[in-house]
Order: sequence, then C-alpha cells, then structure tokens
Amino acid sequence: MKKIAIINGHPNKDSFNFGIAEAYQEGALKAGAEVKAITIAELNFDPILHFGYQKRMELEPDLLKAWEIIQWADHLVWIHPVWWGGLPALMKGFLDRLFLPGFAYQYRENSVWWDKLLKGKTAHIITTLDQPGWYYWLFYGRPSVNQLKKSTLEFCGVKPVKVTYIGVIRNSTEVQRAQWILKVKELGKRLT
Repeated sequence: MKKIAIINGHPNKDSFNFGIAEAYQEGALKAGAEVKAITIAELNFDPILHFGYQKRMELEPDLLKAWEIIQWADHLVWIHPVWWGGLPALMKGFLDRLFLPGFAYQYRENSVWWDKLLKGKTAHIITTLDQPGWYYWLFYGRPSVNQLKKSTLEFCGVKPVKVTYIGVIRNSTEVQRAQWILKVKELGKRLT
C-alpha cells in the first residue's frame, strides 16, 4: 500500500487549493493508498528562521508531527499557488524551519558534498497559476518549481518529482474548475 502525504501550502482554507487537496486525497484513497494530510495553515509554528543556520531553533510540536508524516510517506504531494513567481511565505517558512541539516540532508565533513536523507521518496507538485503554465515556464523560468523541485526536494534526495500546472485560475469558470478537480482526482487514482 502506497503511503502518501499531501502537503497543502495555501494559507486560505477557502481557496481552490483546498479543493484540489481533497480531490487528490479522494482519488488516492479510491486507489487503495494510505493518506495523511499536512495543512500548513493549521500548524502552530514560527515560520521565521531567526538565526539562519547558526543556531538551531527548537521545533514546535506541529512541525515535529509534520516531519513524522513526511518521513512516513513514500510519496509527497505538494499543493500551492504561485504568488509573485514563488511559494506563499508560510509554505517557505515551513520549508525553512523543517528541511534542516540532519533531517532532510547532511553536509559531509570537509567536503562540498552532502548526503540526501530523503532518498527513496517521490513527489508531485500541483501548483495553481494566474497565467498558463507554459508562459510561467517560458518567460519566468518557473522559479517556484525550481525552488521546491530542484533546490529542496531533489537536493534532499526526492526523485522523481512531477509537476502539474492548474490555471489560469483568475477568471476561470465553474466548469473549468470542475474539470481541474476531476483531473486531480485522476492523478490521485494513479498515485502519481
């Protein structure tokens, strides 16, 4: 049985991203997966890495529980909007506070190389946009995807990492949104 963690990075519980997370979960459960959800907006934690990496901040209980779920999962599904080309601030704070040396990766002593501590996991990024995905990739270089996929997940050993763009959200119709929900349910059923 595949173990899936759905990490929702949208801070607004009334957002379309929450519908996407529910749709993926519904599809995955129908496929027989075991699913646990992390809703970053519901976690109680300080998203600011106040000391950088000079001094370790104590992890709040909600972050420790989230890390247990991430370690438990075989497959990580990250759902978030793109704002100003990047991740929502709360989601970035979640990554800053949790994907730490000794947790997600470990630098080797006297070396420029590191050990990837999340090897064996796969991921899927589902991101909503107010522009077509091809435009975001071609004209902006898809910075949020590069940050989450390459600079975070793959850096820590998560591979492969698939990406699905949902949009244009702004001015979308109920019919379009219903079609996107069905698409995401199918992704969940395929456990990708």
